[in-house]
Amino acid sequence: MKLSLKIWRQEGPDKEGRLVRYQVEANPHMSFLEMIDVLNEQLIKAGEDPVEFDHDCREGICGSCNMVINGVPHGPLRGTAACQLHMRHYKDGDTIVIEPWLARGFPIIKDLVVDRSAFDRIIAAGGYVSVDTGSAPDANAIPIEKVKSDTAFDYATCIGCGACVAACPNASASLFTASKIAHLALLPQGDAERKTRVVRMVDQMEKEGFGDCSNHGACEVVCPKEIPIDAIAFMRREYMKAVLS
Repeated sequence: MKLSLKIWRQEGPDKEGRLVRYQVEANPHMSFLEMIDVLNEQLIKAGEDPVEFDHDCREGICGSCNMVINGVPHGPLRGTAACQLHMRHYKDGDTIVIEPWLARGFPIIKDLVVDRSAFDRIIAAGGYVSVDTGSAPDANAIPIEKVKSDTAFDYATCIGCGACVAACPNASASLFTASKIAHLALLPQGDAERKTRVVRMVDQMEKEGFGDCSNHGACEVVCPKEIPIDAIAFMRREYMKAVLS
């Protein structure tokens, strides 16, 4: 299948970017990233710079494959990271526009690669358990309601890819931050620091230049792990209780 690609090319953070058109022939069984690999082989053979893009596990786990495909973070399939998107979902002759995450909190490094270290700083502000919880207890030593444990696990599946930021009209990191806050607050090990954690992480999120949530809901739609927007409501309640207590 022959495809026409319009890819964002930008030599560096301070350079002007632009969409450049390429032609590539892909196998329908290829993943989206393998298709870009084929394009890069063509470019290298032609003596041109390959397209820089982030990737690591290629299994939908690491969150590195951050790219906007035809205006949608990670592409057209719900609950699917870009690395798990396959070319059989496109037709011969299609035009595909590929861009990086575009948000002030994610400055572009080169081409499709953005600096997501802001997420690391939000986690460093409080997304962990610092108290000594000892070794792993026996399975039923600490009773936890199944609803709480299931919900905590759902929030913990966040892979920190940044699709929520890319989709949000405010470039908000609320869904990412809320997921990290909620999954710890719901479990006994994270309960002791829940008040300081939510204040520190929300404050750091604001320092990083991310916008506020206006309940647009786009974050929930594009999240490859389908984390519900309920997490943001949980975070807001936690924050209000922490600052008013």
